[in-house]
Amino acid sequence: MNSQWFNIMDGAVCAECERLLQATDEMRAQGTVIYPPSKDVLNALKTTPPSKVKAVIIGQDPYHDEGQAMGLSFSVPKGVKLPPSLRNIFKELHDDIGCDIPESGDLTSWAKQGVLLLNTVLTVEAHKANSHKKLGWQTVTLAVLKTCAALEQPVVFICWGKPALALAQAAMDESGRTDNYIIASTHPSPLSANNRKSELHSFMGSKPFSKSNEILNQNGIEPIQWSFSE
Repeated sequence: MNSQWFNIMDGAVCAECERLLQATDEMRAQGTVIYPPSKDVLNALKTTPPSKVKAVIIGQDPYHDEGQAMGLSFSVPKGVKLPPSLRNIFKELHDDIGCDIPESGDLTSWAKQGVLLLNTVLTVEAHKANSHKKLGWQTVTLAVLKTCAALEQPVVFICWGKPALALAQAAMDESGRTDNYIIASTHPSPLSANNRKSELHSFMGSKPFSKSNEILNQNGIEPIQWSFSE
């Protein structure tokens, strides 16, 4: 974890994070295949320190097939085939701001600009989606979201799906801040990307990238360069 996060988060949360890292390393030592690699589990926090956070994109858990997960929500390493949700994200990116659809699914450039790409659960067993949902990661990641909601600068929470929206609202409610923002829609998964669900706009057509930059501009914060060259 980036030292900035350690310095501002509760010691009990940091201890729980260390416990979870140790527990998953022990599973690996016993032969269980876990993604992402140990060195990348905290990649989101390493790449985007709290002082740089402008926006948060909340995912569920890491991709569970070989070579996909890299510790950044929705991101895959360069050269890896784009998962369906990421393909839809790039389609919406193109429709929203007019940029070319990237060939690479590596979203590190977003993270370096201040987009915290945080999964709710930070590890997963190979080929078993959401297999670590009861391991305890939510204690850590909800604390991270609460920290984001309480930062000096306003933060845009980009929430795709009801679970992500619920987490962001819980974090904002506890912070007591009123100058954070939520942009919410359905999930970019092919099962829901084109469907409106009660109060949630369908992901396709929701324009999260231009909307977040509009909010950042209104608050005197440098916008995100969402497009990137190959």
